[in-house]
Parts: sequence; C-alpha cells; structure tokens
Amino acid sequence: MTSNSNLDLLDSDPVFNLKGGMLAMTVVELVRQSPERFAIQLAEKVEQAPNFFGDTPVLISLEKLDDTLDISGLIALLRICRDHGLLPVALRGPDNYRALAQQASLVLLPPGRSREKSLEAAEPTTQTVAQQPADMPTAAAPADTSAATPSRVITQPVRSGQQVYAPGGDLIVLAPVSAGSELLADGHIHVYGPLRGRALAGVRGDTQARIFCQSLEAELVSVAGQYKVAEDLRRQQWKEAVQISLEGDSLKIAAL
Repeated sequence: MTSNSNLDLLDSDPVFNLKGGMLAMTVVELVRQSPERFAIQLAEKVEQAPNFFGDTPVLISLEKLDDTLDISGLIALLRICRDHGLLPVALRGPDNYRALAQQASLVLLPPGRSREKSLEAAEPTTQTVAQQPADMPTAAAPADTSAATPSRVITQPVRSGQQVYAPGGDLIVLAPVSAGSELLADGHIHVYGPLRGRALAGVRGDTQARIFCQSLEAELVSVAGQYKVAEDLRRQQWKEAVQISLEGDSLKIAAL
C-alpha cells in the first residue's frame, strides 16, 4: 500500500460524531434592566441552592425585557452571572439582538414557541429550567405515556453524587435518596422514603408528571421545567408525605 493510500484512509476515518443528549439549561428571563437589583436577587437565589447553580449553563431570555439592551448592559449582566457561577451560553430574543449576541460571542436563539406566561400570576419562588434534548431546536412535546417504557425500579439507597434517570417512563425508588444525588424521569417519580436530593420529573416536557415522596426534604424539585428549591419547600409540607404537580406555571404541593 502506498503512502498516498494510507493518507486516504486517514482522511476517511471520522474524528468526531454528532450525538443528541440531555442538557439541563436554566433560563434567566430578564424583565427589566437594573444591574444592582439583578446582582442582589441572583445572589439570593444562588445562596438557596449553591450546588445547583455552580458551573450552570444559562440561556438569557430578552423576550419580555421592557427596554432595549445594549452592549454595556449585556457585559454587566454577563459579569454578574459569571461572578455567581453561572455560564451564559446564549441569548434568546428577536433577530435585532443578533449583532449584540455576536459582539459578546454568544449564540442568538429565536423566541420560545411555548405558551406565554403571566409574570404577575406566576409564583415568585418558582423558576424555569429548560430541559430538552440537545438535537431538538424547539420545546419538547409532552411524553406519549401510551408508548412509555417500563418503569425503572431502584431498591438500593441513592447516594450523594449519584444520578438516576428513567428514560421514557417512571422512576420508583424504594429506598432513601441522599442529599447531593439527583433523580430524573420522563414520567413520574415515586420515592418510598426520604427525598433529600434533587428530583426532576417530566424532563422532556410532560406537564402531567408528578413527584410522590414519603418525606419531603429535597434540595430541589422540578416538574416539566418548573422548580422550587429547599428554602421555598420548607414553607410547605416539609418532612411530610406529599405529591408535587404542575398547575399552570406553578408547582402545587399537596399532602398524600
């Protein structure tokens, strides 16, 4: 075989693959420009769940901003986010922000196609987490429960640092869930013991998904992208048996 043939073989050998994957993306929805207040309020949120926000990629939504953002305002916003451990990767808004995004070396994503949310009606302690497959440009449709795969059953304790995911179905945990662990399911999550870690149900957009647990002690709970952290949860049925569901754009916690 000649040296040219060897080069041809090397040229045809792929050096990368394109694959889809699950990405958890926090959306920072900017409503008004006020860098000082933004820094204070962001610091409060980060303090509530420091492990959740550390090195977290974020998308900054400008769709409901009441004023036009310029480069100096964007630089200040990015600096505040990075100072608190957030990693801005993209802007979301109309096309007139494209030049601004390019100046800041960010991607501009088109406005979201999901239903509009009333800022006045939403609970102030409920935040938005955008979670969808990386290869889908728009919000994922609610999961088709008729085609769901069998539930995943976990019988051993879920330790700190562990992540357990049930794709296409429900996740059932018959043991305690430790702080620092994470449960994810396309469908419901059932925990027959203390829930001390993070639980994210309906991660592909199923708004009918629910979380059930025997003792609510979680760091964070989320249904279809809406979430609450421990500080908010302690005001309700803390250390009680509850079910958590999505009602409109807010999480509802009710006793079992």
